[in-house]
Amino acid sequence: MFALHLNFVRLIKPFLPGGFTFPRPRCASAARRSMSSPPTRMFQLKVDPLTGQSEWVIIDEEDTGGGGHTGTSTTPSKSLLATTSYLDMLNDTRRNRAFRQAIDNTVTKPCHVLDIGAGTGLLSMMAARAMGLCDSETESKERSGSDGLVTACEAYLPMVKLMRRVLRANKMERKIRILHKRSDEVEVGIDIPSRADILVSEILDSELLGEGLIPTLQHAHDHLLVENPQTVPHRATVFAQLVECTHLRRMHNLVNREAEALDGIHLVPSGMDEFIGIKQKQYAFHCDAIKGEIKLLSEPFEVFEFDFWRRPDSFRETELHIKATNEGIIHAIISWWLLQLDSEGTVFYSTAPNWIHCSDAKGTQNWCDHWKQSVWFCPRSDALHVVKDEELQLRAAHTETSILYNLNASRDKKEFPHHYFNAENCQIVLSPGRNALYGDSAWRCIMCDAIKSALHQTQSPLCLVADDSIFLSVAIAHLSKSLQLLALFPGLGKKAVQYLQLVAAANSYSRDCIVFINDKDLHLILQASQQKKINLFVAEPFYYGNDNALPWQNLRFWKQRTLLDSFLSKDALIMPCGGLLKACAMYLPDLWQSRCCLKEIEGFDHSCVNAELGGCGGLPAGDSGPMLPFFVWQCGETKILSDAPTLLEFDFSKPMSPCSGKTLVQFTESGICHGYVLWIDWVMDAEGKHILSTGPDKRYWRQAVKLLNDPVEIKDCNSSMVEAFFDPSSGELTLQHACPLP
Repeated sequence: MFALHLNFVRLIKPFLPGGFTFPRPRCASAARRSMSSPPTRMFQLKVDPLTGQSEWVIIDEEDTGGGGHTGTSTTPSKSLLATTSYLDMLNDTRRNRAFRQAIDNTVTKPCHVLDIGAGTGLLSMMAARAMGLCDSETESKERSGSDGLVTACEAYLPMVKLMRRVLRANKMERKIRILHKRSDEVEVGIDIPSRADILVSEILDSELLGEGLIPTLQHAHDHLLVENPQTVPHRATVFAQLVECTHLRRMHNLVNREAEALDGIHLVPSGMDEFIGIKQKQYAFHCDAIKGEIKLLSEPFEVFEFDFWRRPDSFRETELHIKATNEGIIHAIISWWLLQLDSEGTVFYSTAPNWIHCSDAKGTQNWCDHWKQSVWFCPRSDALHVVKDEELQLRAAHTETSILYNLNASRDKKEFPHHYFNAENCQIVLSPGRNALYGDSAWRCIMCDAIKSALHQTQSPLCLVADDSIFLSVAIAHLSKSLQLLALFPGLGKKAVQYLQLVAAANSYSRDCIVFINDKDLHLILQASQQKKINLFVAEPFYYGNDNALPWQNLRFWKQRTLLDSFLSKDALIMPCGGLLKACAMYLPDLWQSRCCLKEIEGFDHSCVNAELGGCGGLPAGDSGPMLPFFVWQCGETKILSDAPTLLEFDFSKPMSPCSGKTLVQFTESGICHGYVLWIDWVMDAEGKHILSTGPDKRYWRQAVKLLNDPVEIKDCNSSMVEAFFDPSSGELTLQHACPLP
């Protein structure tokens, strides 16, 4: 999986705000393409969520609608951009205001301004306006540096198309020159007439460095900028704080939590904790959502400072001495950053959590999803018990794309564990949420009871684990001694089987109990064994690398069950045997505001991009935004306003077929309704005794959110009709709803 990671990053990086500096295959002539050359094409990877199969979609530059084609199939533009962070970023009023103020302070005379990762061209337009560039026929010609020039560099073709549309809407198309390429492909004398005097750019993620800030700045300083240039932003400072938090402990401490479960299943046997866990890295997280569960164990402290106006180093280490302000157990390090956008130090922006009062970052902190805080989970944190006023030694380092920590109490000084800087230290690397779920006693109890019930109904079963659930594989092998178990592991592959062989003895099953079968060979093997039918077909469902999926995109196991229908015994048990699509109306002001349609942003009209970016509020009649996956409990202020009826039922005991359903959603609370939240409750057994809910009150699963075009105030407890249709050919679910009655 890791061998494919860099290619995957190259594919998804354009979906993130800011620049795109990771190399992707391009021919030498393409790298030197002039602005007058014929329309270009790019490839977009399209994945079928129900099969895992992918195809390449061709996007034409001249296709102003943003569509794509693969011969006969078409990809709507909304599928390319509506799931990105662009809309959320452009709705961040604090960010927009800060950049405008800093650019006005910095761009005070005609010069050459370079915008890397230009997006819709907002920063480029700010720079052009600050220079007082006028629209004229002569501006389409090549400018000299003394006349003033703004160059907007953007690699992602769909975004380039939107930028051109925005520039036309604001009559700025002749004031800004667009380069459709990565910044490290730009050459002075070929693409731009001279080195730039000022760099304006926003290629920052929640960790600060994850979008390639350092290599982008290095190349820009080496090849594209004058000596001692001005930059917006001017500087960034990373801060951190030590915390104790039970929820954060759950997300990485599977060893101790598994011991508390008392079910005899050992995903992490004693002395084998290195074979499964989370990757040692920083994770973006809305820490304000758990503010009441956090105990602060130190004051905020500065970790690193990055000056954008000079060439950064690829790697640095630092040693800090931190005094504990409370007694407790250090479970995590929470970090954030503070931007100084202008050289005078008058404009700031902070991603600090709400409990940090940043006097330098003035303005209301509107909720946004494109920048969060970052969480670093401390290995073996239960041993890091500190008392008030104890001095701790913290060592930190940064690479080109990440910041990493090692914390040891001063009483136990050790060498800095450089192995934490490796890309992967565990044989099976789980997400923090999956790690937390696998240690959850209540969830494990439901799963084990459902497995025992299924095994009780079958004799000498041939069992197929259709997804990537290592828990199901271990639990079934542990609970049945006469079982034959086949496992597909479509994401984990042979790696999962190697892991399961390592934990076999601790779970009382033989190393060869579980046989890995890839999807291509499965049908051949089953055909060769006509007398043997599958009588137990199971899934969590869980697919490795599918953490950002909509709930129904985990129905891949149902598609597999359908394809294997002829190989199932007549009395085959399917687990889960059904799914209940639930829906409720919710108050979601922060999320709605972050996704609402754009109008003017610091004086520049952006209304022409709302349809492509999937906005809500102000769309034409009949249009609506997409359904998007969110951890609803992390979406700022929220409130459930209605009951949660079943919208439609999936029957996994039968082959996959179109499903539809409708229901009345009854309002139980007054308030502003911003949209509907959907999720699936998994019915594990035919009797309905074991049901796993994944609703908005659960922290381990994302829900689907369908925002209303315009919020509705609910004064009385009325109802609204909601209808859903699931199309198995595409794996998509459509939702229709009547506007809630006020």
